[in-house]
This record gives sequence, structure tokens and C-alpha cells, in this order.
Amino acid sequence: MIKENSALAHYLFDLPEEKIAKHPLENRDDSKILIYQNQNIRHDSFKNVTDFIPEDATLFLNNTKVIAAQLFFQKETGAKIEVFLTEPVSPYTEFQNALKAQKTCTWKCMIGNLKKWKDGTTISLKLNNIKLEAKLIDRSHGLVEFSWDTADEFLTIVESAGHVPLPPYLNREETEEDKSRYQTVFSEKEGAVAAPTAGLHFTDEILTKIESQGCKIDRVTLHVSAGTFRPIKTEDFKAHDMHNERIIIHRHNIENILGSKGPVLAVGTTAMRTLESTYWYGAMLAQNAKAQFSIQKDTAYLEELQGISLQTAMEAILQKMEDEKISTLKGETEIYIYPGYDFKVVEGLFTNFHMPGSTLVLLVAAFIGEDWKKVYEQALQNDYRFLSYGDTSLLMR
Repeated sequence: MIKENSALAHYLFDLPEEKIAKHPLENRDDSKILIYQNQNIRHDSFKNVTDFIPEDATLFLNNTKVIAAQLFFQKETGAKIEVFLTEPVSPYTEFQNALKAQKTCTWKCMIGNLKKWKDGTTISLKLNNIKLEAKLIDRSHGLVEFSWDTADEFLTIVESAGHVPLPPYLNREETEEDKSRYQTVFSEKEGAVAAPTAGLHFTDEILTKIESQGCKIDRVTLHVSAGTFRPIKTEDFKAHDMHNERIIIHRHNIENILGSKGPVLAVGTTAMRTLESTYWYGAMLAQNAKAQFSIQKDTAYLEELQGISLQTAMEAILQKMEDEKISTLKGETEIYIYPGYDFKVVEGLFTNFHMPGSTLVLLVAAFIGEDWKKVYEQALQNDYRFLSYGDTSLLMR
């Protein structure tokens, strides 16, 4: 029998279709914001968000950039094959380098209508002067080899031939507007196939005002994977197979975590996952200087890692950087944050309103406890728009 605290049913609620925002508002900061602090709830416009950011806070943004990862090929028979880029394999496995590949590259993909694509066969698409060919080289792993007949980098090919990978629950075709609006104003590092949506509300003007009030803004990178949309299918949510995502942290991130005079705020669950994963990597390093930067879904719950202070963990990372004469670390995380998780870094969270029974609802419940129900009830009663293009919240512990 499943204990109540691991039963998915406890985190379900009714989300009417009309509450799902299918398109962005005219302006990014036109959205509403729900502020939760000291168990109290307030409602306001995101235009006034600077009124609610604590003094001397440090905000961490995820500067990943969404790539046009959705490619549509049509066979001579008329069958349409959807190829969704998820992970580079060769000649590079790191996104920034992989997108610079020329002439040919191989990616792990999700493939729609796979049954219509025979092993080893090539399909193609033409756009302007570019011909892109795709060969299925490993059906079981979704490996696809791409080749093209120009000197362009793969990113240029993707930007020309690909489509914005909108969340499946929007259930519509992309528009020209999506190319800019399904991207944060601070996006910089290509590699995501989904946007860090809490950041979509911020404008350059709001970011400037936040800094003018004495707060600090820093940037981390987590390349959001398609796994973020994977539903939990197990009655016991702890049995869910958590997705893996690539992260990049810098020396200044660690220094700003340690040096923040006020609370650390994560702009989005992806920034939170990055910051919390960074702590656990530091905790691992504190015990083993050769630890790999790979956070498994249960790392945060291992008994041997409990009790290590934030200071100790961050200093272990700085020591590694010093020893190896580096200022950047690349890793991966499948951290699973659910009720019972002990937060180490993040004290405030900007986040949109999520799908019932999703890993993101579990994360919110872990952060503010049972009051997550009150927050979501208030959002539904006050006509907040849900999901990627919806309204947002600022949750303070």
C-alpha cells in the first residue's frame, strides 16, 4: 500500500481546458502574479514585480535558448515523419559545439510516425537552397544521422528548417509570434527544447529596475529537455523515471550564492534545479574530490550526504576549480524534488502554474508544503492563466 506522502493522487486537481493559456499576452509583463509569503497570498500585475523582491536578493536566471528542434520530413509516399532533436551524439556531445557541426552530425531524437521509416533509409527536406537529409541509423535509440549540402553550421540549418517545439498541451501549430515569445529576453546559450517559462514575463526594463534597487542578477544554464513534459504514470510518484538535463555553472555563480546579502531567488524551476544540483555536487566533492558532476534522481536523499553545510559544499566546488585552474563546470542532473526534500540554496521561486500531478507541482509542494493547494485554488478562482504562456507566481519560504 502506498503511503499518502508518495501517492500521486494527492497532487491532482481539476484544470479546465479554458484555463490553459494557448497564446502569449500582448506584452510580457501584462501577466498577473500571485505572491505567496508568510502563508499569505496577494495578487498583482507583473509590472509591479519589483515591489515584492526582497532587499539585497540575488536572482538566478536560466539563460538557455530554445532551438527549433522540431523537423518535419515527407517521404515520396506522402508519409510525414516528425524528427525531434533531443541530444547530440557526434561529432560532439556538448550542445554549443554540436550546433556548430558542418556537413554531418548525429543526434538522439524522438520520432513521430517511426513505423513508416525503415532502418538505414534516408528522407529529406528542402528549404530555399538547403537540402537536409536524415538517415535512421538506430531505431531502438532514436539515432538519426543528418547531412546537408552547404557549408552552414547545423544551427543555421535548424533555424531555417526547424519549428519551435511548442508544449504538446498547447495543441496548435506554431506562429511567427512564437519564435520570439517562446524565448526569454535573456536567452543566450542554445540547447533547450522547451523554454524556462517563468522567465518569459521579464523584460529588459524590469531586469534593469531590479538591479537599480540593489539586487544582484546572475545567470546559470540548464538546457531544458523534452522530459520536462513527461507525465508521471506511477501511482507512487517516487517510482517515476526522472529525466536528465545538462547544466553549466561558473565560479561567479558559486561566489554569488555564498555572498548573497539577501535571499537567493530562482527564476523558474530550471534555475532552482540547477542551484540545488550545484549544492549536491559540492556535497559529493566534500566527501570525494574525484566525484563526477552527475546528480542522480535520488542523490539528494542519500543518508551519507546529509548534514553538509552550504558553505562547505560551495567551498568544495571552488577548491576544485582552483585545483584544475578552471572557472566553468559542466554536468548533468536528474534531481527529483518532491515533498520531503530539504532545500539548500533557494529561498524564493518564480514559477508559472503547472499541470496536475506533474513533477513541477511536486516541486512546488516540496517548497511551500500543503499550502500549494491554497495557492492553486486561489489561482483557479482568480482566473489565472496556466502553463507555459500563463501567469506566474513568486513563492517565498
